[in-house]
Amino acid sequence: MNRNFQILTLFALLILAPGGAMNVCAEDLVLHTRSRPAEVGQTGEPKILYRTVHWDPEKTAIIICDVWNTMKCKIPADRVAELAVAIDETVRAARDRGVTIIHSPSGTMDFYKNHPARVRCLAAPKVTTEVPLQWNHLNPEREAPLPIDDSDGGWEGPLEDGPAPQSRQHPAIEIMPEDAIGDGPEIYYFLEQQGIENIILMGVHTNMCVLGRPFGIRQLTYLGKNVMLMRDQTDSLYNPEMPPKVSHYRGTDLVVEHVEKYWCPTLTRTDFVDKPPFRFQGDHRKHVAFIVSDDHYDADKT
Repeated sequence: MNRNFQILTLFALLILAPGGAMNVCAEDLVLHTRSRPAEVGQTGEPKILYRTVHWDPEKTAIIICDVWNTMKCKIPADRVAELAVAIDETVRAARDRGVTIIHSPSGTMDFYKNHPARVRCLAAPKVTTEVPLQWNHLNPEREAPLPIDDSDGGWEGPLEDGPAPQSRQHPAIEIMPEDAIGDGPEIYYFLEQQGIENIILMGVHTNMCVLGRPFGIRQLTYLGKNVMLMRDQTDSLYNPEMPPKVSHYRGTDLVVEHVEKYWCPTLTRTDFVDKPPFRFQGDHRKHVAFIVSDDHYDADKT
């Protein structure tokens, strides 16, 4: 038997064998994270850490939190509509790489009662947990107070009369049959059924639902999941007239930094799509670059 025939035979066996060469798991996600670990009461700014981590897409889910079709206040609703288009592009790319997509437009499950993705989520059996699945308020033992004052609800304009108007997820985000649609504790049941260990949170609003929901950052961290926030696919409910009286977009940045200090790392959509981090059209802040060099390098001449 010549050597070429032996090689071809071995290759064929690898292809045909269960778990062989053609039954390869999806390529790992390579994620570039940012964090700034801090402790309650710590003085001074913590060191910013940049790390590259590898996650198995088959054990990873993206949860899209409360990206509703409308809201009681037009200003944040318009931002959500803009964000929804960017989120759809990101989750399409993530889905193509084997990531599970979970849509969580809280309080609107009746709209999806017959959708295959909703049926799929509801099929997950209940599981017991060491900590209750519930709304998780700010934890003073683990985190400092939020860096923005949202005690006015975060609203930046007049509110519509009547009950909350949202009825579904924003239609700009496509929901596929292989996705899941869920609300509250049932999302955790689905994560456990699917063997998902890694979660990326995106959606709105970071200072409220993204942190506090029963499927939010605090809850999933308490339950031992590996959690990240996609910091350029989120927004805050913050009125710039309230302390610290910075722009709305800077207020969101401050909340993201709070998450990076006390809860979990963050990343951007650039790990999934070939685009720069998403930026709202209304964010007109300028970037300032500082260039520093030693005199003996003659950098001013080169």
